[in-house]
Amino acid sequence: MAKFLSQAQEEHIVEAIQQAEEATSGEIRVHIEKKCKAESPIERAQQMFSELKMHETELRNGVIVYVAWKDHKVAIWGDKGIHEKVGQSFWEEEVDLLISFFKKEEYETGLSEVILQIGQKLKENFPYQSDDVNELSNTISYNKEQDDA
Repeated sequence: MAKFLSQAQEEHIVEAIQQAEEATSGEIRVHIEKKCKAESPIERAQQMFSELKMHETELRNGVIVYVAWKDHKVAIWGDKGIHEKVGQSFWEEEVDLLISFFKKEEYETGLSEVILQIGQKLKENFPYQSDDVNELSNTISYNKEQDDA
């Protein structure tokens, strides 16, 4: 069965999420599946955002990076709090960056770079507070029906 990321690559991406979240109250998740189960990748990113309860963060500053690797589709969805601060063009630039790495089959690097850049924007707009708690898991989520993703 094909596999998108190795165990080591997954661990590096989780480390990037942890690093990106160190200086912010924002939350970042990565969701990977083989095929996009919606009309568009942004629609699927929104669905997964909701399923993962990312809209429940206190400051509405969660961000999901969505990848449907067999379909070659990616999307990034930021909740209301962060979207109002960075605007649509930021997400589009990050998607373009991700695609540029993916075209070179540099999946781990692309995801890590985008995660760290999103983390920087979260840090600028939602700096870490001493009472911050990690509201969401840092692990990569997968579509359960596609275990070999």
